[in-house]
Amino acid sequence: MGIESQFRQLLSVSSENEVIEFKTAKNDYTFDKLGKYFSALSNEANLMGLNKAWLVFGVNNSQQVVGTNYRPNRKSQESLKQEIADKTTNRITFRQIHDLKLPEGRVILFEIPAAPQGLPVAFSGHYYGRDGESLGPLGIEEIERIRSQSAVTDWSAAIVSDAQFDDLDPQALRVARENFKSKFLDKAEEVSNWDDSTFLNKAKLTIKGKITRTALILLGREEAEHFLSPAEIKIRWVLRDRDGSERDYALFGMPMLLAVDKLFARIRNLKYRYMREGTLFPEEIDQYEPYSIREAVNNCIAHQDYTLAGRINVIENEESLVFTNLGSFVPGDVYRVVMEDAPEEHYRNRFLANAMFNLKMVDTAGGGIRKLFQYQRQRFFPLPDYDLSENRVKVTLTGKVLDMNYARLLATHGEFSLEEIIALDKVQKQQRLSENEAKALKARQLIEGRKPNYYIAKQVAQQVGQKANYTRNKGFDKQYYLDLIRKAIAQHGALSRAEIDELLWNKLPDVMTDKQKKNKVGNLLSELRKGGVIRNEGTHKDSRWVLLNQ
Repeated sequence: MGIESQFRQLLSVSSENEVIEFKTAKNDYTFDKLGKYFSALSNEANLMGLNKAWLVFGVNNSQQVVGTNYRPNRKSQESLKQEIADKTTNRITFRQIHDLKLPEGRVILFEIPAAPQGLPVAFSGHYYGRDGESLGPLGIEEIERIRSQSAVTDWSAAIVSDAQFDDLDPQALRVARENFKSKFLDKAEEVSNWDDSTFLNKAKLTIKGKITRTALILLGREEAEHFLSPAEIKIRWVLRDRDGSERDYALFGMPMLLAVDKLFARIRNLKYRYMREGTLFPEEIDQYEPYSIREAVNNCIAHQDYTLAGRINVIENEESLVFTNLGSFVPGDVYRVVMEDAPEEHYRNRFLANAMFNLKMVDTAGGGIRKLFQYQRQRFFPLPDYDLSENRVKVTLTGKVLDMNYARLLATHGEFSLEEIIALDKVQKQQRLSENEAKALKARQLIEGRKPNYYIAKQVAQQVGQKANYTRNKGFDKQYYLDLIRKAIAQHGALSRAEIDELLWNKLPDVMTDKQKKNKVGNLLSELRKGGVIRNEGTHKDSRWVLLNQ
């Protein structure tokens, strides 16, 4: 169904309800109220067994299109996804924001995903719900009803009644036994005396001798995949060259216990060579720590939302590995997981995760993601990047030094905490810092600049040979720009706005966006005009700036 047809269908309902809300939002709408509706509609969709809810701007209470001017810029709409994610406890955000221009006026449709099974969605720490058309706190009974879902709807724990022991792969079963004995050394001798049925029960792959979806995912024969349809138990590996063109690919199916090794054998873990600088770096090192590759792909298997019928993807680029799996990131905040280094309270596939832990595939005791960060830190490589948008988890491991001077900073300052390194890593990647991160780095005089355009501080830049970068990021004093505009107009008699932009553009701080640079130039011209130095003899569209004393 096209989005316009979807909109017309929403308009046809007799009135607003728990999962459909119309707002006029003629020119603007408060972010706080928007977030509360997001929480409420997401939770109500879950409780009603739906996969999404809708918030529509540009429609009045009579369900007539009146048009809206809310966030007309597409980039601004995309940033709203990040803003909402920053305030929700599990970083769930809009699935899509649809901007629809109709003859009656412009409308925006916010497509809100239902709260994940077992996890009510909060905004700014509070749970919201709906009572008909009214917005209010989510009731205790409703919160508990959502939370109780995880105990009864673990997809991976379901028994597949038609599946038999013959549907399991003998080699996978042998490997599973060896991994279990290696994991639990005190039981190794005892395990050797167990028959297959006992072993599978003890390893939490079966339930009272019945084959589960977990047993098939990890140990099932490839031809047994029909038992799990429409779920697709596949990992697709793609090799891309520097230009992004596909050079090779492979598809790995059940049993996943063996598929991980097959995938690992395909990945070219090349040697990365550092320039010799005393004993600061080894001469060469693997691009990726083997543990990191296995941990990333096993996490994809453990946390994939198999009800979405998609594949796990592993993209190998020249200098990075990208892992993606479908479904929201259940813990919510990656950096909280890393810093707290504690077991999670909720899992999408708890039965599967426990079985993988017993077979030495994942570490459900906590710490797996933190180790990914630590291994990258030890190499002085960029830290893992997590993209949690579009109802999927995308993890990128970079297999090279991002900036040798920056790597020197980490190498020569062993006292940096992991939290500080995570924040500094964001600065290098020009990613947004939280208020607490910015405050902490400024307190240690590690960064300068104004939100959101932070850069490495002067004293740090001098230590690691980034003096030129520092100046490009910081820019010049305001008086420098004012004098430059005045001098250029005096030399040429008059300048247009486009010519003044061209004059200043490359001299403004590198960390500024084009929009910020445009606003900066406008502010400089406004200050000179108000100060009686220049005037515009042209129009707003075709400006002609001259000196007043000419």
